[in-house]
Amino acid sequence: MGSSAERYNLFFFSQMLKRRNFFIVIVLLSATLLAGGSFFFYSCEDDWCFLSDWQKIRATHSFEECEAHGFPVMQTYPRQCVAGSAAFVEKIEKHQEENIRVLEPQPNDAIGLPFTLRGEARVFEGAFNYRLKDYDGTVLIERFATAHGIDAGQFGPFEISISYPEPKGKIGILEVFDYSAKDGSEIDMVSVPVRFQKIAGARVAVFFTNQKKDPGGLSCEKTFPIYRRVAKSQVLARSAITELLKGPDRLEYEAGYGTAINSGTALQKVSIENGVARVDFDSMLEVGVGGSCRVLAIESQIKETLKQFPTIKEVVISINGRTEGVLQP
Repeated sequence: MGSSAERYNLFFFSQMLKRRNFFIVIVLLSATLLAGGSFFFYSCEDDWCFLSDWQKIRATHSFEECEAHGFPVMQTYPRQCVAGSAAFVEKIEKHQEENIRVLEPQPNDAIGLPFTLRGEARVFEGAFNYRLKDYDGTVLIERFATAHGIDAGQFGPFEISISYPEPKGKIGILEVFDYSAKDGSEIDMVSVPVRFQKIAGARVAVFFTNQKKDPGGLSCEKTFPIYRRVAKSQVLARSAITELLKGPDRLEYEAGYGTAINSGTALQKVSIENGVARVDFDSMLEVGVGGSCRVLAIESQIKETLKQFPTIKEVVISINGRTEGVLQP
């Protein structure tokens, strides 16, 4: 009786071992197949094996591939295709030699606030334009700029610090171009897709004249605020004056805004103590300034821009450290 039970137990035990080993083999085989299949589908860059968008994104390296994979195409010029966090610009065949080169930012760079636009241009009198668009083509900012030290037919360098309103999306496009003197069309276009960094921003007011709100400039010291987005910091007064010196952008200019401050004026120092802001500029501030009305407008633009801050009650303007005889009509 005991021997039969032992034989039965041994038989049962051996069957259990076989089943366990069989189960282990099945699990190992399944894991191997799963791992191999996952590796295959992860590595595969052929259209037939794409099961999800991340595979398409991984295999997208150009506008043509992006469009072929069915990602959305923005109807800008040139067109832009968005795949995940990357954007690809359609290459337009150029029939003439390039006259504008953008060195910074590079395609798909993340830009901060402000960001630097750097490059070189070979255009008439060094003058060109740039604008930044949101993902849907909305113009965030458009301005005029000049390449420096340019000789006829030679490239001149440019470097510009750009602030911009808060975008709606995560990607955008930077365009640098020229307007044709012949028919006003956009020429020498360079398009750079960019990504917007998440920035802690602050809103500051900058004060300009406005020929539509004050026709004829009858109130010389009358200025009007425009709000600009800058990086949040403890030196907002300096940021506000920096934005003031940039003047109105194209959209603001079309709305009637203007500035009495000379283009190219540089801010040298801002200090605030006991409610008094002392702001120092270079000599460009007073070059060619004549007439009491323009002087009043310049002073109003600077003082109103600084007095928006509750800690500032008085403003002292200087040029290269000199306060006597500054901004005389």
